[in-house]
Amino acid sequence: MSVESTGVLVCGGGPAGMMLGLLLARAGVAVTVLEKHGDFLRDFRGDTVHPATIRLLDELGLGEGFRALPQSHLGGLSLPAPDGSLVPLSDFAALPPPYNYIAMVPQWDLLSFLAEAAGKEPGFSLRMNTEATALVREGEKVVGVRYRTADGGEGEIRAELTVGCDGRHSTLRADAGLVPREFPVPFDVWWFRLPRPPQDGDGPAAITPVARGTEALIALAREGYLQVAYFTAKGSDPRLRAEGIERFRERVARLRPDFADRVDELKSMDDVFVLDVKLNRLKRWHLDGLLLIGDAAHAMSPAGGVGINLAIQDAVAAATILAGPLRRHAVTVADLAAVQARRRRPTVIVQTGQRLLQRFMFGDQFTGKRSGPPKALLLLGRMFPRFRTIPARFIGFGPRPEHAPAFARRIP
Repeated sequence: MSVESTGVLVCGGGPAGMMLGLLLARAGVAVTVLEKHGDFLRDFRGDTVHPATIRLLDELGLGEGFRALPQSHLGGLSLPAPDGSLVPLSDFAALPPPYNYIAMVPQWDLLSFLAEAAGKEPGFSLRMNTEATALVREGEKVVGVRYRTADGGEGEIRAELTVGCDGRHSTLRADAGLVPREFPVPFDVWWFRLPRPPQDGDGPAAITPVARGTEALIALAREGYLQVAYFTAKGSDPRLRAEGIERFRERVARLRPDFADRVDELKSMDDVFVLDVKLNRLKRWHLDGLLLIGDAAHAMSPAGGVGINLAIQDAVAAATILAGPLRRHAVTVADLAAVQARRRRPTVIVQTGQRLLQRFMFGDQFTGKRSGPPKALLLLGRMFPRFRTIPARFIGFGPRPEHAPAFARRIP
């Protein structure tokens, strides 16, 4: 087994891992990112890039390149009223430009873009097809990981700091013995694609959920197609798959009759991907020599599409706080605790908002107590137009948006 070393070892090449690698490399820290897959081509991952992240990319001098990536824009959220009208609930267009929309960007394009930018920095290394399988310890301190490559090779990488960005099913978190607190979630999500009519136009599109009985559906306008989310009670995947694709097509067409002419594009249930929705967070995000961020520290519900953006905010906070100690080769447990202290409150606030949304928007829906949006939300949207900027700002920027540290900023 070969043994190597680096300054910081980032395990997981998702949004948090790639952003952290880029920022630390710009700080002059030697950093290695391990990604277990051979590419970034994984569908139905977090594609919602929020205004806070777009502003961050501008501060990093990457805004022009980001805007050149294939993308579509979301302008707000509207709810269908019983009379057939649409009631705006949030309006991103009311936010100060140019950060007044959500960009829907394929995650593989975003990650490839960040990897290219990071690859221009000395000291940055990205190793694909390399999965972290276990922590390496010296006494109580984590000093690196063991890894396995796609061809079966094994090795060990030592590091001053190991950062787990390996998602909601984190291997490093499990090996560290850190167990997140789980919060109840009443639904799962089934993702699939349908053709997008050419007459839809290219401007920012509003999200309009449709709900009937114990089912709901949201369609997100993407470049050339619709990304559709079907919601129903948690644990329903075996039943839906047993019913087969014809019955699933009927469910979709009943919720959205205008989709009846295209549901045949779903050839089998293999075209439908289930997301087992989780909402959890760790009480402690770190051990001596180990820090967990993003979904590894706090899995988010898809409500609001905030997960990718919170993960990136974690990475920015971690780089800002740890760059100095890392350059001095003097990172302490107190430094790692400072990262958690900075990001814990925003995480709790957003998760609390998601839990309230689940309870009042989805809970009664998926237990059959109510069909359609709550009347109180419809009344709020109709009577108080200025209210629409509050959820837009909360979703778009969050309770504590991070800015790029000075050492990472670039003028394009």
